[in-house]
Amino acid sequence: MKIIGISGTVTGTKTSVLVQYVLDKIKEKYNEVKVEYIDLKMVDLQFCDGRDPYTYTGDTKAVIDLLNSADFFLIGTPIFRASLTGALKNLFDLVPDEVFRKKVIGFVANGGTYQHYLVIENQVKPIAGYFRSYVAPSYVYAQNLHFNKSNEIIDPDVLKRLDDLADELITMQLSLKNEGSRAI
Repeated sequence: MKIIGISGTVTGTKTSVLVQYVLDKIKEKYNEVKVEYIDLKMVDLQFCDGRDPYTYTGDTKAVIDLLNSADFFLIGTPIFRASLTGALKNLFDLVPDEVFRKKVIGFVANGGTYQHYLVIENQVKPIAGYFRSYVAPSYVYAQNLHFNKSNEIIDPDVLKRLDDLADELITMQLSLKNEGSRAI
């Protein structure tokens, strides 16, 4: 089983901290799971222009190929102006629909106000619905006050919810994997 974590921003570090925390928990508790990470700051994705996704080259092709190899995902985004980042939306536009189809996705997000948690419900989860993904119900939203000045998570409730999300992703993925093997 392979999970890919995605930090869906080209700025800041809080999103990466959230994604990395969950991936580290999965590595720590489930050594049978292969963990990979994509930080959109570290890749040069082309803008989606509507062409066949498999005709892109460079980093864009490498990211699409890597995402195709995943069994399930953890996706993080900061919330800017009451929306997910343009960089993450571009990634969603670039990948073929089947990359996320019938796969588990967990979400983490961060923002400057408590009200921004609604973006996960009202914008991000509907994108997963479009892809026909299985969405982990326990997404995690962290507000700026949940981090210290070094961008470390300091809120015990957020840490607990991130731990729970790691377990939930594995439970959902194993359940789907086992259900799929029985259907054959």
